[in-house]
Amino acid sequence: MSVKKGDFLRLEYTGRIQETGEVFDTTNEKIAEEEGIQLENKIYGAIPIIVGAGHVLKGIEDTLIDMGEGEEKEVEISPLEGFGERDPKLLQLIPISEFRKQGIKPQVGMNITSEGATGKIRSISGGRVRVDFNNELAGKTLHYQIKVHKIIQDDVEKVRSMIDLHYPNPNIDSTKHIVKIEDEKVIIYMDEMTKFDKKPYMDITFARFRIARDIWENMDKVDKVEFIDVFEKKVNEEAEKVVKPTSEEVTEESPKESSEETSEIASEEVLEERIEEKEEE
Repeated sequence: MSVKKGDFLRLEYTGRIQETGEVFDTTNEKIAEEEGIQLENKIYGAIPIIVGAGHVLKGIEDTLIDMGEGEEKEVEISPLEGFGERDPKLLQLIPISEFRKQGIKPQVGMNITSEGATGKIRSISGGRVRVDFNNELAGKTLHYQIKVHKIIQDDVEKVRSMIDLHYPNPNIDSTKHIVKIEDEKVIIYMDEMTKFDKKPYMDITFARFRIARDIWENMDKVDKVEFIDVFEKKVNEEAEKVVKPTSEEVTEESPKESSEETSEIASEEVLEERIEEKEEE
């Protein structure tokens, strides 16, 4: 079986800068450790993607077409297909006084955010700070080693793979997500640990929307995705160990377990309305 557009698969890769051979990204934890780029909270291993959904660079997607499961290839990505050419207009000189007003002591190599854009301080001289808002990989030719680790066929596994992609968390076991597919609808009961996630509400909402969108756009006969949160009363076993009542005592039935279910239908219209309401608040 070969890869085609719209396929769900798990991909291994290592990306290097062509000119220097420097590794800037990899799914292999051992390589990341050897290259000194290992991130503490990053989940390593083959990543789930949908071919053609823009989850990886277009040059990689094009190379994946017609590859087989387990097959490896190398691909060169030009700046045009990668992160674009460097733009001189994105290299800015900012008075150091602007940093002091905000209580920031600028240092070379420090990342800063301005008007939603992230830049890196390249130099400090003459009371001015030189900040580069170009992407770190802009203007560079990239070399990738890629491998099709697995082509995903099972629909439930496809859903779980999108949760892994858009809701990564090292403390969450994706096999514990309960997924049901019925009547052109996907129903997702997320793992219990997601209830204690400290991510902002809007981040969680956007993650669920991305999961839903990738599912209904790439899975046949699915046009709705529901996320169900279940809160179940826990029965205290010690409290149940009561003394057997005498004939004169009145007995009461133990309360049955109750559950409260709240569902969030992940459709574009509903999400947009909720996002607007949140912004107004």
